[in-house]
Amino acid sequence: MNEEISPEAEVGELELDAVIGFNGHVPTGLKCHPDQEHLVYPLGCTVLIQALNTQEQKFLHGHGNNVSCLTISKSGNYIASGQVTFMGFKADIILWDYKKRELLARLSLHKGKVEALAFSPNDLYLVSLGGPDDGSVVVWSIAKRDAICGSPAAGLNVGNATTVVFSRCRDEMFVTAGNGTIRVWELDLPNRKIWPTECQTGQMKRIAMCTAMAVDDSFFYLGTTTGDILKLNPRTKLLADTGPVKDKYSLGVSAIKCLKMGGLLLGSGAGLLVFCKSPSYKPIKKIQLQGGISSIALRGEGHQFFVGTEESHIYRVNFTDFKETLILTCHFEAVQDIVFPFGTAELFATCAKKDIRVWHTMSNRELLRITVPNMTCHGLDFMRDGKSIISAWDDGKIRAFAPETGRLMYVINSAHRIGVTAIATTSDCKRVISGGGEGEVRVWQIGCQTQKLEEALKEHKSSVSCIRVKKNNEECVTASNDGTCIIWDLVRLRRNQMILANTLFQCVCYHPEEFQIITSGTDRKIAYWEVFDGSVIRELEGSLSGSINGMDITQEGVHFVTGGSDHLVKVWDYNEGEVTHVGVGHSGNIMGLRISPGNQYIISVSEDGAILRWKYPFAS
Repeated sequence: MNEEISPEAEVGELELDAVIGFNGHVPTGLKCHPDQEHLVYPLGCTVLIQALNTQEQKFLHGHGNNVSCLTISKSGNYIASGQVTFMGFKADIILWDYKKRELLARLSLHKGKVEALAFSPNDLYLVSLGGPDDGSVVVWSIAKRDAICGSPAAGLNVGNATTVVFSRCRDEMFVTAGNGTIRVWELDLPNRKIWPTECQTGQMKRIAMCTAMAVDDSFFYLGTTTGDILKLNPRTKLLADTGPVKDKYSLGVSAIKCLKMGGLLLGSGAGLLVFCKSPSYKPIKKIQLQGGISSIALRGEGHQFFVGTEESHIYRVNFTDFKETLILTCHFEAVQDIVFPFGTAELFATCAKKDIRVWHTMSNRELLRITVPNMTCHGLDFMRDGKSIISAWDDGKIRAFAPETGRLMYVINSAHRIGVTAIATTSDCKRVISGGGEGEVRVWQIGCQTQKLEEALKEHKSSVSCIRVKKNNEECVTASNDGTCIIWDLVRLRRNQMILANTLFQCVCYHPEEFQIITSGTDRKIAYWEVFDGSVIRELEGSLSGSINGMDITQEGVHFVTGGSDHLVKVWDYNEGEVTHVGVGHSGNIMGLRISPGNQYIISVSEDGAILRWKYPFAS
């Protein structure tokens, strides 16, 4: 009965076409490469290099867990990225060759997390800061790719150091700062030691969020959680000035950059971008952006710069007119569902937490965003005629939106008791079938102006996770977390067949010829069932670890795709029951995936907010 995957079968690699995603929570994670043509930013375990003009993307794979910090050397030859890992394990720093786009060395000493990284101005050294469980600062030689020396980053009676900045002129000096600690370090290479000097700030107690060094090393600046800026002299180790005295920046100064012509660019945790000058630090120019600002990246001298926010927006700002242009956006919460409109692969819709977004497939552009604040959208579907997007929400409502404008067309109030968890539409556009957290399946009649409950089908004992409707609208199948799949007769409105398995079903698909269904869920098995009598035909081992959360089948029924908590997209041969291709690229659990109409792409969405577009491996 249980068929194992034969290891002899040659498994191909899925080609990753594009990624929509940016992790805005990494401090100073967004960088502009010194060649002024590329942006570099983290997403999950990957580092993306995106060309600004052609939008072409390259991926640096190598981290086993989420990237926590990123830096580029002044010459642009090297990229270094650090990651988080589990408690007690070593967290790697990876040194990448930028031109060849390949891994040069893995540097591992820190435990738990790498907090921050900085290159010396002439590419001689890399300094790294360990996370709260590690607390050490280490200087690495880039030529030898080995540690030179290390030291505890902060004293015993102060908090952790969280940011580091190198001198802009000398390879032997750098500054670390954090909770109540500001230290200037000197590297003593002959003795392989680093010597710290604590900076005195007198009565002021501050927690540093970010640091920046002036171009000529005359001063360095700290942005604090209090919302003010400290200016210190690295030679005398004394406080030069602080400000603003009155209107401090709300939610702290979270990003800071020194400009060559003088003056500072600041970003606040409330999303305010400011140009100001010492000693008053009052805003000279300012704009409000969406989400707390986590990074500012200068292009060249700063005539143009890029701003990354925690809501995963990347803006381009020209310094002279100080106006923002949104150049990249994506979900910043777990993406719950993805769906294509009937018969076209030009666009698709995704939902995550409070928003539904419609994307243009080829250009990765967001065409529309529909937001319902403080609610969570669990699933969505396009009506066959393309005139509405039907969505399922955790407040128990079904909402329908116009796909061009995002206008709310109608709401079905209290459609389910414990939130609406799954939704599907019939091809004649007259019915919507919804599943709820309490296990009910409800059939709604959709008229021109009215929405009427036709029948409530009470069989499932737990939440409904997936609904698929037969082509002729006479039958549908619902998968539930109570370990059953039920095939319903939509004409007589009662149960036809019930499938039992010891698993929480997450996904179900009809074979296009509709005499079989395939299911999968938390037991990692992919099962083929007979629709006629509900008997199991065969079971496949779907993945080695973690549940399978999404599946979709081609219109011809020759291949199907699955994705789940092992972060892999797998393409299967339906008849052989074997994996033909595997796609590696997600760094979060895959929540859902779809094959585009016309079999050009596979689009998969994951818990870290990423949307990945893969090339479909077979010619259609």
